[in-house]
Amino acid sequence: MANYSFDQYIKKAMKYDFLANYYKYSDPSKHIHYYQKHLYYIQQAILTSSENTNLRVNPPQIRILHASPDSPSVDIYINNKRVIRNLTYKQETDYIELQEPGRYTISIYPAGETGRPVLTESFTFEGNQNYTVAAVDELNKLDLLFIYDNTDVPSGETKLRFVHLSPDAPAVDIAARGGDVIFSGVQFKEVTKYLPLSPMHVQLSVRIAGTKNVVLEIPALNLRPNRTYTVYAVGFAKNRPALEALISQDR
Repeated sequence: MANYSFDQYIKKAMKYDFLANYYKYSDPSKHIHYYQKHLYYIQQAILTSSENTNLRVNPPQIRILHASPDSPSVDIYINNKRVIRNLTYKQETDYIELQEPGRYTISIYPAGETGRPVLTESFTFEGNQNYTVAAVDELNKLDLLFIYDNTDVPSGETKLRFVHLSPDAPAVDIAARGGDVIFSGVQFKEVTKYLPLSPMHVQLSVRIAGTKNVVLEIPALNLRPNRTYTVYAVGFAKNRPALEALISQDR
């Protein structure tokens, strides 16, 4: 890929934005293709403009999601200090700012108990980054999934991704309701890349991968400008609590 000046990147971004809007309704696949190129050149322009800028390193921020369908309420400890009390299934906390970048130990205890943790894992969190830490899988196989939340989005645009957190559900496709697949073959614990989009109202379906069999209808989404969103599939496909979608605004 050639190296361009800031102005050249902006001109290319504008060209692909025009093409993306031209195909927005007539050809969704071309719309997505050109919009991704538009986003790429916007990002390159931003990088070019900040090459010689010294950026301040901000502390990382994390939020916790309880997505283990058969686990009780829990308390969350970070480096042996309780930071969250009585987090119940399907609850997600606000972002918590850590003191500084570095390696932290996260422990999960049954709510109100201080004896032996159900699970303890360590992870290195980098500065200027946001993360979601999800408690996933069934209680006897409880695991922590560390997810990087890339909340940067060009002004006026939006982004969407999907996370498969249903322990007994097969691989799935995410499609526009009655339309094309936008995320294909998503496995348990898989986090898709963010899909850049123009702001819109959209209705999505979760299908068994490679088929038209719908296992979950996602509530209508209003994707607003300057926001990023994550759709989580949680619960059991063949048991209770049943499969459902959680919608999270990352920014």
